[in-house]
Amino acid sequence: MKLFSSIRAALGLLLIMTILLGGVYPLLVLGFAQTFFPHKAEGSLIERGGKVVGSSLLGQQFDSPKYFWGRLSATTPAYNAAASSGSNFNPANPKLLEAANARIAALQKADPANKEPVPVDLVTSSASGLDPHISLAAAEYQAPRVAGARNMKTEIVEQLVKKYTEAPGFGLLGEPYVNVLRLNMALDEK
Repeated sequence: MKLFSSIRAALGLLLIMTILLGGVYPLLVLGFAQTFFPHKAEGSLIERGGKVVGSSLLGQQFDSPKYFWGRLSATTPAYNAAASSGSNFNPANPKLLEAANARIAALQKADPANKEPVPVDLVTSSASGLDPHISLAAAEYQAPRVAGARNMKTEIVEQLVKKYTEAPGFGLLGEPYVNVLRLNMALDEK
């Protein structure tokens, strides 16, 4: 009899916790997010002309020299959110060096006149493989190539980079960064 009572109590607790933690709590969090952070709760989607073109939270593939390029994606296909992961290659892994060298070659081919050192975030992937941001240094490195491909003055492109540069978290965690999709969309509007 005591065993039956214990099983019934355990199943009752399981049912209550399932309802609370599997239903009530997620609905409360969703309601809070929808109320106080509606843009973020909906995926931080970016629209142009009433059509969703991306999210400010997920990177996208840009190959044309007239666009800023983001960080490498470690997913297959590139920037596939369902396959989010980093490469997990350690610094001594030859595959990491191969990927970095291939990206350096692509950057140099797209802008042979640029002899500046390539910022590290342009040749490595992020932990998620989906990073939508690049460092300010990476944006400044690419500005002359983008300006040349668009027949624009470099100063105009640099002004857009500054306009779309975001401060690090709380003003002190990390370095300034640029959202690649937002910057490329601003370039298309020029």
